This record gives sequence, C-alpha cells and structure tokens, in this order.
Amino acid sequence: MLSSLSSLLHLYLQFGGGLFIGFLLKPQLPPSTPVIIGRFLYWFGVPVSILAFLRHTPLTESLWIAPLVAWGAMGFALFLGRLWIHFLGLRFTPTPHIHPTTGSFLLASMVGNTGYLGYPICFALVGHDYLGWILFYDLLGNTIGSYGLGVLLATHYGHGVTRLFPLTMNLIKNPTLWSLGISLSIQSIPFPRSIDTILLACGWGSIALSVILIGMRLGQLSVIKNFQLVRTSLIIKMLLVPMVLGIGLKLTNLSGLTQLTLILQSAMPPAFATVVIAELYDLDRDFAVTTLTLGTLTLVVTLPLWLLVFGTNELW
Repeated sequence: MLSSLSSLLHLYLQFGGGLFIGFLLKPQLPPSTPVIIGRFLYWFGVPVSILAFLRHTPLTESLWIAPLVAWGAMGFALFLGRLWIHFLGLRFTPTPHIHPTTGSFLLASMVGNTGYLGYPICFALVGHDYLGWILFYDLLGNTIGSYGLGVLLATHYGHGVTRLFPLTMNLIKNPTLWSLGISLSIQSIPFPRSIDTILLACGWGSIALSVILIGMRLGQLSVIKNFQLVRTSLIIKMLLVPMVLGIGLKLTNLSGLTQLTLILQSAMPPAFATVVIAELYDLDRDFAVTTLTLGTLTLVVTLPLWLLVFGTNELW
C-alpha cells in the first residue's frame, strides 16, 4: 500500500509540476505557442509514443472489450445528460443560447481526455502491461466517439452549417489511428536497441509536453458561466459514469487491474475535442473551456477515490 501511495504522490508531483510550468510559461510565450505544441503532439508526439510503447506491450484478443466499454460509457453519459436536461435543465440554464449550451453540456459529459491525460496517468498507476487497454479505449472508443456521435450532437444543437465531411476527413486522417495500425502490424519486427531507446525517449518526452500544454490551456479560463450545468456535467462524467461502470465490471471475468484501467479512462475529465467541436459547430465554447479546466483540476480529488474504491491487491 505504501508503494502505491508513493506512486500516486510521485504522479501528483510530476503532473502538478508540469501543469504549473505550463501555466507559468503561457504569459511569457507568443499566443500561438499552445497551438504549435498541440499540432506537434497531434502529428508527431502522440503517434511516436504509441509506436514506442505498443512495441513492448502484450496484446490479446480481449483488448477489443476496451472500445466496447468506452462506447457503453459514452452512451450512458449521454442518457444521463439528456435525462437531466429533460427534467431539470431548463430551470438552471438562464441563457438565450440554450441549444449550443446543451450541445456543449452533452459533449463534456461523454467525451473524456483519455489521450493527453489518460495515457500518462493510467500508465503510471497500472503499468506497462495494460497499455493496450489504455490505447484501445482511447483510439477505437473515445476518439471515434468524439468525431462520430459527438459531431452528430454538434450538428443537432449548433448554430453552424452541418459540416460532416471536414470532421469525417479529420477522423480518417487522424495520425494516432494510423500509428496504432502501423504499430500493430510491425510489433513483431525487431528494432535495433538504439532505435527503441530513441523512440521511448520521444514517447516520454511527448507525455511530459502534453501535461505542460494542459497547464497552458488552464490559463484560458476567465469567468465561470452556467455553473449549475458545468457542475452537473462533471458529476456525470467524473463520478456517476465511472461508478456505475466500475460496479458493472465487477461482474465480469476481467482482472482487477484491467477493470481499474477502464474505470480510470472513463473517469478522465472532458477532452480538448469538446472545445474543437464547439468552435467548428458554433456551440458554447466558454462552457467547453470551463468544463475542461475545472474537470482537470477536479481529477486531483477524484483520482484517489477510484483507487480506494476499485483498487486491487495487485495495485496495493
């Protein structure tokens, strides 16, 4: 137990340090810096990380359960969000732009940051052997859900013109998905040790850079609007969905750490994709930024909760 608590404290120090560095650097750097870093990670950093780590990850047929769990979690979050809006939402939404806000509310409730946050956090807590579960949950579940079901919601609630083709092409051209396919196809091909070392260094460097980028993004929050909706969205995304999912997974034959990996991924705060989709489809961008920021900060409190409730002897 002490070693696990030590790992959690070490993770907090690293994660908090990266966020703090990013938060401090943002005012000193050109405004375009976060965009440049984000593009670098999108096109190079994350794909190389997947190639580096997946080469040393044991893969099994049961990994396909991960995206199914991800889709189930997103569907349940959407159900809870629609249920809350139908019965209680209108009295807590004093805004003339109710439809764009509703769209952002549903997106934030269902789409988690399983990449930039999920990778390093789950990797640090459950270890290298479960990276396949982490990747499959994110790439084949959350990512496709973001630009699939998420776009359908955006076109329904947004004020913009329906533009399915651009985001469909973005999904097809997503370098992370291509990296997953290439990594799976060449996993059995041996690389020189020097190449593997360089790839791993790039992978860990990209993870550190992604945490710094999140710190830069935290500085975007100015005024909190629609606090009741923001709070409800985070309760659905970071409390209700992981709790119900965790109870359901207890009834399966999956190992304890596999269950914990899926629960942690489902408990990640709202993703950057919610802001991207909000901007493209004229949803409530301020709401998306607020839930992303407050959700990231809330993770410091909720993460130990899931470790205590669903942690196993393997972890402690």
